[in-house]
Amino acid sequence: MSIYESLNPMQREAVLCTEGPLLVLAGAGSGKTRVLTHRVAYLIEEKKVAPWNIMAITFTNKAAGEMRDRVDRLVTQGAEAVWVSTFHSSCVRILRRHISYLGFDTDFTIYDTDDQKTLMKQVFKTLKVDPKQYKERAVLGHISSAKDRLITPDQFEKEAAGDYRLEQEAKMYREYQSQLRKNNALDFDDLIVKTVELFEHFPEVLNYYQERFRYIMVDEYQDTNYAQFRLVSLLAGKYKNLCVVGDDDQSIYKFRGADIRNILEFEDAFPGARVVKLEQNYRSTSHILDAANDVIRNNLGRKEKKLWTENPEGEKIRFRMYDQAYEEADAVVKEIRDCGSSYRDCAVLYRTNAQSRLFEEKCLLYNIPYRLVGGVNFYQRKEIKDILAYLKTIANGRDDLAVMRIINVPKRGIGAASVSKVEIFASANDYSMYDALARAKAVPTIGKTADKILKFIELIEDFREKLKNGEYGLKGLIEDVLERSGYRAELEADGEVEAQTRLENIEELVNKAVSYENGSDEPSLGEFLEEVALVADVDRMEDSDDRVTLMTLHSAKGLEFDNVWLCGMEEGLFPSMMSISSGNPDDVEEERRLCYVGITRARKRLSLTAAKQRMIKGETRWSRVSRFIDEIPEEQLDTVKKERKIVLAGREINLDDPDLPWNRPSRPAGVSSFGKGENVYASRTAAFSGAAPGFGKAFTVAKAEKLDYGEGDRVRHIKFGDGTVKEIKDGGKDYEVTVEFDTAGQKRMFASFAKLKKI
Repeated sequence: MSIYESLNPMQREAVLCTEGPLLVLAGAGSGKTRVLTHRVAYLIEEKKVAPWNIMAITFTNKAAGEMRDRVDRLVTQGAEAVWVSTFHSSCVRILRRHISYLGFDTDFTIYDTDDQKTLMKQVFKTLKVDPKQYKERAVLGHISSAKDRLITPDQFEKEAAGDYRLEQEAKMYREYQSQLRKNNALDFDDLIVKTVELFEHFPEVLNYYQERFRYIMVDEYQDTNYAQFRLVSLLAGKYKNLCVVGDDDQSIYKFRGADIRNILEFEDAFPGARVVKLEQNYRSTSHILDAANDVIRNNLGRKEKKLWTENPEGEKIRFRMYDQAYEEADAVVKEIRDCGSSYRDCAVLYRTNAQSRLFEEKCLLYNIPYRLVGGVNFYQRKEIKDILAYLKTIANGRDDLAVMRIINVPKRGIGAASVSKVEIFASANDYSMYDALARAKAVPTIGKTADKILKFIELIEDFREKLKNGEYGLKGLIEDVLERSGYRAELEADGEVEAQTRLENIEELVNKAVSYENGSDEPSLGEFLEEVALVADVDRMEDSDDRVTLMTLHSAKGLEFDNVWLCGMEEGLFPSMMSISSGNPDDVEEERRLCYVGITRARKRLSLTAAKQRMIKGETRWSRVSRFIDEIPEEQLDTVKKERKIVLAGREINLDDPDLPWNRPSRPAGVSSFGKGENVYASRTAAFSGAAPGFGKAFTVAKAEKLDYGEGDRVRHIKFGDGTVKEIKDGGKDYEVTVEFDTAGQKRMFASFAKLKKI
């Protein structure tokens, strides 16, 4: 039997269509790599195309290696001559041969991220840029974004006209490129940009590669940016034999510059293009695929397709709603322990890195080995270690490692040479590093740096004094450290996705501190650090390949597992509050594509979980179920509901009452999709204001004519203890009271429910 007879009809059509532009819309798990490799084999063995006339471009070296191996197995002779490479590797090979046309030597250097930052520091010095006003990383990010769109320094300058800040960045961009050329160096973005420039300005070079690569294939086309689109368009411009494979429903890298329009508008860019849809899925059960289809069809910016399978129907999608986020993590990890599958067949997926903390702790608690993908262990992350080093120094100045870590973090002008002098002084006098720093004036030849060191010591001593006097608890301490040390300001000034992630991780550390304080009779900084140290001790985990995988949804793309738990399915978390509040519907559509990616990672069983309450920035927030859950028909879901009641204002309330705001459906009954621009979630979102739930018509409350306490008064709460009233707002039906509790942190509540007593 021919190897092509093993393909399904649509796969075979994609393989046999070799001439002209071809768009292969490959749904999740539909065998796109199989199509690409068989297409290479068909071109060589059946169409007699010379292997060196075939180019296959992928996004990662791993994918290129896998494709190379599979082509070698399929093609008996000549496979090694097929050009299988990533975008960047391909461009390096081309530039090494021809970059002299652009005035560079062929032995150019490629600058990595650290090299770029070093160079940008030189640019700052040359242009006398104030590093407090501009951050190297942020400026580099803007330059990278410009290069993705093939915007030159000249164009950047024109677009910046009238905007002082952008005008300054345009000067930095120009100087940065000038310094690169002076150093005979390119950054990663330049590899694409300079190759496009080479092709556009030197037709003879372009013609050589057009003749060389008569058949071009591009994988993961939905992830290409404009510069990559332009590169491919130029290469394929002569023979038009361009085959791109991708899935617009899995375009989730907009923040990296990916432009979904490249795949959505392929037929416009390449007239006469043929479109083949691969919709048969070989990975998942039909219940999982039906859920994926139901969610993604709510996107307007997509090409119509529907996954189907000959696999068994399988189990329904499990949906579980928990009261608290820690209950969610506990239940998920217990389910993994008891599900009967190998740990390696289980994955926990979540929207943000910070969510990993609870799952890591529960895995350690139940002695379940895990692998964290797309990040390091929560307590090993730089920002967490930095803040913990501050806390250790405040708790115990004898920890030299902690002191050394933060003495110049964030930068406060205390250089390595000065620190070395203090170390010598400490060693000679048998002082701890902290004690030596406190005596900085006595350190020989340290000069004016002594004043900067003593400011650091004063800061630490002030933190200690406030904590000792009960001016704040651990949450207040961490937030004070963030603010007064300048750590938060430095991260925020970077203005990048990574900086935002780091702040989210620190907020999760605050959550940990608040949870610890709430669960301890006599909380202390020392005891908190001991608890963290025990949790962070991952060395006691067994070394095994049989591990549960914990990862963000962005990291999960391209992977698959028998059992998947997709956690944190709440509005404001997934989809993210940033996407909801941006005002751009495309942002929520990208979040929905991310959900689609998560659902289609599951082969046999998929569980979706959410929490009604989740701690964010040390405060308990109430959330409603994600719209993505609402978009899955009830008949597809296995949902267990238990009656849960609480007593508020002397009345028994059923938390699952459908009239409560968080239980109301996101769309009218029977409506399965939404019109363009229709804000069907507005009423449900409006039911919430901050940490306290806005209850519906299940009951009413009697608003007091006036309160017997005011702002600044000390009050007592039956659960949270004593605190100080920070703010009182007249909310119409009731007063909203914000209290900074001594041990529980800041809470906002309705006066009728809070029953606060003045003390």
